[in-house]
Amino acid sequence: MFHIFQYQPLRLVAQNSLSSLFLKLMLSRPVAFGQIRKSWFSSHSLLGKKNIILMGPPGAGKTTTGRIVGQKLDCPVIDIDDDVLETTWNMSVSKKLQDVGYEEFLEEEGKALLKFSASGSVISLSGSNPMHAASMQHIKKNGIVVYLDVPTTVIMSRLKSKAMDRIVGLSPGISLKDILQFRKQFYKRWFDIRVLCGGDVAAEVVAQKVLDAVKRYQDSELETFISTRSSRSERSMEENTHKLYFSDVVTQGLALDGGLFVPERGLPKFTAEEWQGLIEATYIERAQVILERCIHPADIPACKLAEIIEVAYGENFSCSKVAPVRHLAGNQFLLELFHGPTASFKDFALQLVPHLFSYCIPRSCNYLILVATSGDTGSAVLDGFSRLHDTDKQRIAVVNFFPEDGVSPIQKSQMIGCQKENAWSVGVKSDFDFCQTAIKQIFTNSDFTGFLTVEYGTALAAANSINWARLLPQIVYHASAYLDLVYQGIISFGSPVDICIPTGNFGNMLAAFYAKMMGIPIRKCICASNENNVLTDFIRTGFYDLRGRKLISSFSPAVDILKSSNLERYLHLIANEDGQLVTQLFNQLENQGHFQLRKDLLGKLQQDLVAGWCSGEDCLAAIHSVYSTTGYILDTHTAVAKVVADRLQDRTCPIIISSTAHYSKFAPAILRALRIAEINQNPLSQLHLLSSYSALPPIHWGLLETLKKTGNGDHQVCAADVSVLMSHIETLIQNHFM
Repeated sequence: MFHIFQYQPLRLVAQNSLSSLFLKLMLSRPVAFGQIRKSWFSSHSLLGKKNIILMGPPGAGKTTTGRIVGQKLDCPVIDIDDDVLETTWNMSVSKKLQDVGYEEFLEEEGKALLKFSASGSVISLSGSNPMHAASMQHIKKNGIVVYLDVPTTVIMSRLKSKAMDRIVGLSPGISLKDILQFRKQFYKRWFDIRVLCGGDVAAEVVAQKVLDAVKRYQDSELETFISTRSSRSERSMEENTHKLYFSDVVTQGLALDGGLFVPERGLPKFTAEEWQGLIEATYIERAQVILERCIHPADIPACKLAEIIEVAYGENFSCSKVAPVRHLAGNQFLLELFHGPTASFKDFALQLVPHLFSYCIPRSCNYLILVATSGDTGSAVLDGFSRLHDTDKQRIAVVNFFPEDGVSPIQKSQMIGCQKENAWSVGVKSDFDFCQTAIKQIFTNSDFTGFLTVEYGTALAAANSINWARLLPQIVYHASAYLDLVYQGIISFGSPVDICIPTGNFGNMLAAFYAKMMGIPIRKCICASNENNVLTDFIRTGFYDLRGRKLISSFSPAVDILKSSNLERYLHLIANEDGQLVTQLFNQLENQGHFQLRKDLLGKLQQDLVAGWCSGEDCLAAIHSVYSTTGYILDTHTAVAKVVADRLQDRTCPIIISSTAHYSKFAPAILRALRIAEINQNPLSQLHLLSSYSALPPIHWGLLETLKKTGNGDHQVCAADVSVLMSHIETLIQNHFM
């Protein structure tokens, strides 16, 4: 239980219980304010002798929040402006700024902070303290820096009613908004914890958020992972033995029992005010905030995570908005997910995951990433891992298995063209389901994986959507799409939307459902299938039946899938984490080719999901119709979703259709849909023909460049035999790592 004390600013404490002269003497040398009195905080709190350091722009509420936090913890509270700077200078901050000017003020402020020390205290920084690197390094050594992140518009509104003479840098020709935007880079550099603060949130609420965030920061034990197939009794035994954290599941990929990793305590939830605080944020800023809450700083510190996100979504995406939302027609909107380097939604995860992976893995071991793809994942994972630093590429390599005759010609050319010194493609004489199942079998073959570790010092890892880290970036773009509709004035926050996604392996759909759980007002998630409509049948009936079903080659190969891996995570969730039930269902699917969902679970499922499917003919017709009426070309997967959305939406709210790939990846089908009589078989010629249409969006820049460099290319092809795949893996390890 926290002890409460009557807060007094330190300058008043000095007048009442210490002489002002003594305080001045303390400020003339390094000061230890925490020694003024022995506090309950220093021996009993979360932080011991460390400080909670509140940082943020002027008007963020640092001083008020600091007082309340100090009351709750019964510890000294120090306001840098009032208790340090003004006491040191013997004048007001505004007078000092007026006397010496902007640049010298920052230096004088920094010098004062360098002479300051404290322990077991709550410290409220000035808005400009973070701009002085040396003093921030000094104060950060003994504290946890908490960034009070308040939207710029809220800060500007608050400051209108306050004196502006204490804001460093404000001058004619430089607006307050410019200053606030400029300072963000410094706040992001120094913080350990971010606390989102909306416009109408009471200071008491912000203070409790600070305490909750500090507790989370100090206790990584709260954020462990379990397998979808582990029973409750197994989990209770594991609590006292081996716990798994984010960095573990990123590198391990698949659980040893064949299940998929999920967070034991679920995903974080954002309040409506926190989401509203992100409406004006950029895509990168939204990604940083969301991922910070999903990845514990003990696994990846916030500053490092920010650096990784900037690299992933900065120059590698051709659109500054990264994942723009475009109005299509009526109440339908397209979430364009194809502006990354390989022209599909897979880039969102696979420009990020390689850097997460490289940060999390131990330096003492080499890693070979195994990937199975139905089309888009292959080139995305090859491109992502080939962008690592040279030193990382020496210890991390990736091999991509794809159905040799089950992807589009352009997808195949792209996968061959994306091969690099640490990234290879291998065609398999089978379908995607075989490739995915084979990889799972290889991971759970302890004799083989143990042999690779002992003989070659190499461990295997996964980059498919079975890897938990693959799902997190997808949550971000679903949340961002909703916030964009709010920003554009299409809806107000809290109004529902439906989402329609072309669905095969269920990862994209699961990410949308996770966004809903985290507080985004998604009403219905609509699963759109092609002729391989096993998911549609399952969602409608609860019966997952693969008996007698053969994979059908379609115009939308990325969803030519019969076994949806990520469905397991969803069923685990609605079954209240009943790992025994999940194990039973998926063992039955593996051994008997079918399972039946209980009636109560089917009811839960149908509250969240609806489903439909689309024929190849209807897919092509939709492409032609949309182009004829709007001048916009849908890819074949987005067209599947468009057809299903037309059939299933009730038009009472907007619907966001995930446009998962660029149409130029499927040029033959697009040209056929546009009713071009003769189609040249050369992929590059097909793209040049499409470019002549001057359609929206234009031909994808990265795809065109890749195909120009590819030619016919070389790649390995192997039989549909797990032992053959294992032999390829061993050979690749020998050639690259030895």
